[in-house]
Amino acid sequence: MDIFLGEFIGTMVLIILGAGVCANVNLKKTFANGGGWIVVALGWGFAVAFGVYISSFFGSGGHLNPAVTLAAAVSGSLAWSSVPLYIGSQLLGAIVGAVFVYIFFFPHWEETEDPGTKLGVFATSPAIKHTPANFLSEMMGTMFLVFGLNAIGLNDFANGLNPLIVGFFITAIGLSLGGTTGYAINPARDLGPRIAHAILPIRGKGGSDWGYSWIPVLAPLTGAVLASLLFQLAF
Repeated sequence: MDIFLGEFIGTMVLIILGAGVCANVNLKKTFANGGGWIVVALGWGFAVAFGVYISSFFGSGGHLNPAVTLAAAVSGSLAWSSVPLYIGSQLLGAIVGAVFVYIFFFPHWEETEDPGTKLGVFATSPAIKHTPANFLSEMMGTMFLVFGLNAIGLNDFANGLNPLIVGFFITAIGLSLGGTTGYAINPARDLGPRIAHAILPIRGKGGSDWGYSWIPVLAPLTGAVLASLLFQLAF
């Protein structure tokens, strides 16, 4: 139960703050409209940090990301039998977090005409649609994420500082590598809100781009496995 609550609540917070910053910056007639990429990257970085902080009480480890969970299983630090519970909790938390964002910004959906902008609050998409390059961007970004998280874990920080360092690392990834595909680097972060987009009654929302949806799921999982194996070889 603690694992479920930790991953569910942590991922819900992640999406409330992460999808929330996307809504705040991109939906029409918010005071933050047009805030730009730096605001989005900072928002997602803090979303990860505080998602981990809030979930840490439950002792799940604050994965909040199926790719991180899979990497932990591959490295042997997490039992394979726990993987379905982790991923299910993360996915459900992401859906609920996305519904929260929809309700919170309720009048702004109708004010925003472009369906792509509405979808972009929930899910990622490529700046240039190029399937092999898009897959590589998400795979390599997640490889860098997982390898970096493992390396960060080798350092000693003051008690309670680690989640904030991880948040800064996520911000750096977004600022430096995020502009090609929107840096999902987390299957639950993309799939959960995409499911919410598909089922919510958002006026003029358009399609949920399921043709692209497999990339931000499969590519991060692939990158996580490769990063875990590489880290084991290096250390």
